[in-house]
This record gives sequence, structure tokens and C-alpha cells, in this order.
Amino acid sequence: MTLSLFDQFLSPVMFWIPLVAIAITLPWILFPGPTTRWVNNRSLTSQNWLLSQATSQIFLPINIPGHKWALLLSSLLIFLITMNTAGLLPYTFTPTSQLSINMGLAGALWMGVVILGMRTQPTHSLGHLLPEGAPALLTPILVIIETISLFIRPIALGVRLTANLTAGHLLIQLTSTATLVLLTIMPLTAIATGTLLFLLALLEAAVALIQAYVFVLLLSLYLQENV
Repeated sequence: MTLSLFDQFLSPVMFWIPLVAIAITLPWILFPGPTTRWVNNRSLTSQNWLLSQATSQIFLPINIPGHKWALLLSSLLIFLITMNTAGLLPYTFTPTSQLSINMGLAGALWMGVVILGMRTQPTHSLGHLLPEGAPALLTPILVIIETISLFIRPIALGVRLTANLTAGHLLIQLTSTATLVLLTIMPLTAIATGTLLFLLALLEAAVALIQAYVFVLLLSLYLQENV
């Protein structure tokens, strides 16, 4: 029973070939491409509006030099939303439920932000390691604590996204299993459990969107400190 619950998070393999790359690239086919018409269709118009609203909210506290990252973070937001929501469909695989993928994204982008801050304004970036007005006796301890918290940031990004998606998928699988078992034994209880399953699916869809937004928003806050 324990193994079957976590089988959904195993990377799909066919003929000893991992299918993670296909699971990552295939959902992009669902997005509408730009057209040469004067008026866009409803799908493309709604997609552009949602993307512009999310981008404007993310880059609201960032100064003008940091807006160069708009294309990268907007693409990352669409990528995470696609991966998170695609995993809610039956017989699909959620690549962002893998800690290795999330840590790779978080670590690479965090390192790029830190390197950018060290190149452009090293004094300002290093100044975050020591809070202003700190006592002189606590300076070494505070520097160590802030340095540890700096290196924990990519780990927190990856673990947060993985844990939220994994917990939601496990709850949905446990509830759906209970609904199928109770369907022949206790129909009324199965109906109540099915209603709970529907609400959990809606909640997981909201979590998939929110976690993608939080991931990109935290990266933008890290960018704000170094730009």
C-alpha cells in the first residue's frame, strides 16, 4: 500500500528510456501560438492578459534594471503553471513533483541572481549579511546566520514546491481510493467522500497556480536585493 501511493511520483520509463523530457515538453503544444490576424482569438487574448497581470505584479517592487529578467521569469511562471496543472489530469506525470527538477531550477536561478548582485553591486549585496544597527559583539554570529539563510533559499524554494504538490497528490489518491472502496459498502459515505474528492481537486488546482506564482515571486524578491 505504501509503495503504491508513491508510484505516481516515479519517473515514467519505456524501454528503459526516461520519459521526463516528453512529459515536460508535450504540454507546451496546448498553448496557442501567435497569429498574423489583426484580432487575436479569445484563448490568446486571455493568455496575454493573465501573463501581463502576473508580470506587472511580480516586477512592481523591482527597479528598471531588474526588468531585463521579465522574459525569463514570465516563461518560468508559464512553465511551472503548465507542469503543476498538467499533473492533475488522469494518467499524467507531474515533473515538478520531483525534488531534483525543482532544486535544479531553484539552484540555477538563485545562483544567477547572486552572481549578478556580486558583479553589479558587491557592497550592497554583501551588506545584506549584516543587518543595519546590529551590535558589534553580535556581528560574527549574525554574519554566519545570514550566510546560512542565504544558502538555504534555493533549498526552501525547491522543497516548498515539491512538498505542496506531493501532499496534494497523496491526499487526492487516498480520497479516491476510499471512495472506490466505500462505493459498494456504504454508498452514502462514498458520495460524501466523492464530494470531498471534488473539493480537494479544486484546492489542488489552486495550490498548483499559487505555488508557481510564489516560486517566481520569491525569485523576484531575491532579484530585488541584488539589482
